[in-house]
Amino acid sequence: MFLIEWLEMAVAWVLVAFHALLSPIFGAESGWSWALSIVGLVIVIRILLIPLFVKQIKAQRNMQLIQPRIKEMQKKYAGDREKQSAEMMKIYRETGTNPLASCLPILLQAPIFFALFRVLQYGIAAQQGIGALTPELATQAHDASIFGVPIYATFANADETPLPTNTMFLCVVLIITMSATTFLTQRQLIVKNTAKDNPMVKQQKILMYVFPVIFAVGGFNFPIGVLIYWTTTNLWSMGQQFYVIRNNPQPGTPAATALEARKNAKVQRKAIKRGEIPALVPGAEDAALSSDKGATTQNRQQPKRQPKSKRQPKPGAGSSSSTNGKSSSTNGSNGSQSSSKPKNQRSGSKKTGNQGKGGKKPN
Repeated sequence: MFLIEWLEMAVAWVLVAFHALLSPIFGAESGWSWALSIVGLVIVIRILLIPLFVKQIKAQRNMQLIQPRIKEMQKKYAGDREKQSAEMMKIYRETGTNPLASCLPILLQAPIFFALFRVLQYGIAAQQGIGALTPELATQAHDASIFGVPIYATFANADETPLPTNTMFLCVVLIITMSATTFLTQRQLIVKNTAKDNPMVKQQKILMYVFPVIFAVGGFNFPIGVLIYWTTTNLWSMGQQFYVIRNNPQPGTPAATALEARKNAKVQRKAIKRGEIPALVPGAEDAALSSDKGATTQNRQQPKRQPKSKRQPKPGAGSSSSTNGKSSSTNGSNGSQSSSKPKNQRSGSKKTGNQGKGGKKPN
């Protein structure tokens, strides 16, 4: 009990300190000052837990790296539970792996979570002083509200609040948000930062669905302040986990593959800037192919039929056409002269022509 009482006083002191900073902005009696003080409490706690979070990441990485050894050991000592346990502890000692290190941030937050619950229920709701939270400040926090809902209210005692409908609606929204962020945080870890051959995947998937259900059911008895606390810490965990997975993923995971692809793309961009390799315009090949197809279709189009007056002579037939032109002009002049003669003269010339060809007159 001494530890819980000490944590209650520490939580009350942090809440009062943030309330003093936010009062000039939102007002001392505003519910937003107290709600954001809870957010400030989350920030302080998560900053203090960063070293443990680093140990958690290292423990998860080591657990991933020693999985091949564990599999070999399990095959070697199949059916001997005692030998498997002894060999597994030996592997943990040799690699410096602590399986419980991955659970430390959650385990250490549980007492703080319980201390905040007691401050809201037995301090603010009962208007009793706890440490730095004097009775006057407790009464002030008791009368403060957000959207007409006091921060100590729960879904179960919504009828005891001034606006029961608002209380139930806000509780449901925060419960759904808390459960959804818990699910998404766990899913992000499994999908992006867990190898396919990891034997812990099945257990993690079970927890991914069990934890949100537990929080959803238990959330109906959580005060508004506790729901704000847990939703905020889930959002912090999600963002912190996203940063770690993106920049320091476990080997053999989809996140590690994506990181390697980004590094290669970065090296290629630098090489393009230095002129070591030519820049590739995205879609240039497709554009070239489409232009070639367009040119081919244009070449295959049938030409339109032109009148004879506008047709041009075929290449290579210029000399013959000019010669034919001269002969045709000469023939044309002869033809015009012959056409100007009377019909009887033309018939006479035909007769003389026939005589010249035959050499004799017909009898």
